[in-house]
Amino acid sequence: MNNEVSKSYTIKLTLIATLGGLLFGYDTAVISGTVESLRHFFIDPMGLPLNEANAMEGFVISSALIGCIFGAAMAGWVSQTFGRRKALFAAAILFLLAAIGSAWPEIGYHMPSDGDHSFVYHFVAYRILGGIGVGIASMVSPMYIAEIAPPDKRGSLVGLNQFAIIFGMLVVYFVNYFIAKQGDTEWLHTTGWRYMFASLAIPSVIFFVLLFAAPETPRWLVMKGRIKQAESILTKLVGSAMAKTEIEDIKHSFDKEETVSLKPYYRFMMTWLILFVVGIISLSLASVSSALEISMIVSFLIALYVPIKSYGFLIIMTGVLLSAFQQFVGINVVLYYAPEIFKSMGSGTDSALLQTIIVGIINLSFTVLAILTVDKFGRKPLLITGALVMAASMLGLGTSFSQGLPGGLKLVFMLTYTAGFAMSWGPVCWVMLAEIFPNSVRSSVMSIAVAAQWVSNFLISWTFPIMDKNDTLVGMFNHGFSYWVYGALAILAALFVWKRLPETKGKTLEDMEKLWKK
Repeated sequence: MNNEVSKSYTIKLTLIATLGGLLFGYDTAVISGTVESLRHFFIDPMGLPLNEANAMEGFVISSALIGCIFGAAMAGWVSQTFGRRKALFAAAILFLLAAIGSAWPEIGYHMPSDGDHSFVYHFVAYRILGGIGVGIASMVSPMYIAEIAPPDKRGSLVGLNQFAIIFGMLVVYFVNYFIAKQGDTEWLHTTGWRYMFASLAIPSVIFFVLLFAAPETPRWLVMKGRIKQAESILTKLVGSAMAKTEIEDIKHSFDKEETVSLKPYYRFMMTWLILFVVGIISLSLASVSSALEISMIVSFLIALYVPIKSYGFLIIMTGVLLSAFQQFVGINVVLYYAPEIFKSMGSGTDSALLQTIIVGIINLSFTVLAILTVDKFGRKPLLITGALVMAASMLGLGTSFSQGLPGGLKLVFMLTYTAGFAMSWGPVCWVMLAEIFPNSVRSSVMSIAVAAQWVSNFLISWTFPIMDKNDTLVGMFNHGFSYWVYGALAILAALFVWKRLPETKGKTLEDMEKLWKK
């Protein structure tokens, strides 16, 4: 098979796998156009006190992230046992079920109503179901691409998954805007939000159908002893001349790789959770934001300077912290709550949705820049640069809110922050997670790391409305405090990459164990 045919086959499989990323982005961002409607439909009829209503709103908006945590945690076992391809099939089915159920949570009980809080937990259950699909896709799609991609193009091809995530978000921003224009505010609060969730069904069906054209990855097949099948697929990917050599390299890597103990991981995670619980208990003495900041910073410093006692601890700790920091910088606050943030700047509903689309376009454009440069400049330089850009932008945004500066300046900081994330931590974090772990433990350790990412995502997304609508913090800082927290955490992210993260540019997946043992 000639080189051009091999390249086209690799690209075809990559594009199919990236549909999992597109659905990941679509499902997580669809909520941004429905926040006000969900509050009107589900939460206001409950008649809760303001603080309780804000907490309930944060829970409903971030409920899908609970599913993401479980999905990512189980994705390692599912993809290891049944294969990467079947795991993606499962994700496609879950996306479809979530699209229908989230749009009509009353399904099976009675006809849709104009506002009924009694089905809020049915809605949450369907969002969790979709979140499980997101959790599976968020881990398996980049891993699938990494396992079929050549080393010199792996960064760019895995980066396409992040492009697909952002593209899915941008598409749903346009879809939400289009649906919102079809009626007045009352129609949007009772009916329009349903169509926003239901629109997810279309790409879900397309993904399910196209997966029939995608084979299993050669590395999983070798791991299961299905050598002939793996060789057949590798022949299509790299040509017959290299297929046999690569099969031997993969077999050798499984034979020689050291088994990684997960016990140090559990010790580390228990330390982190204890610190976090201590921080939450301190709510009686301080604010949510202070509790979060203290617990995150202390756990970071312990992880940064704790003696590394084992090879397995080093691998797992690095993956968990890399994942967590991608969320601690606050990106999903921007993506989930963008329309609400823009309204707090003084924009109307239509203007807020349009400005959210601008954020999506910036995100997409700078993701392309990262895809084009990640295999040229390496992973670490992009991550450090992006973290510093985000830190400066978040600190500037917080100051703009605190000092009551014009909305245009706040928009500039928001867009600069988005660009900094898109050129670095957005795509490059997923590239690193998909390639950095040795073959024999990739699925299990990546599952742990991605689950940690979704735990962090949930915590940040849940606590943002609590911080942002806290009367004391608003009175003191005028909505600026939470952005200062994310800016400080972005600085810590840059320090982590500088001190702890190895460079993986140009390395084969079979070289990763040697890289760690250095």
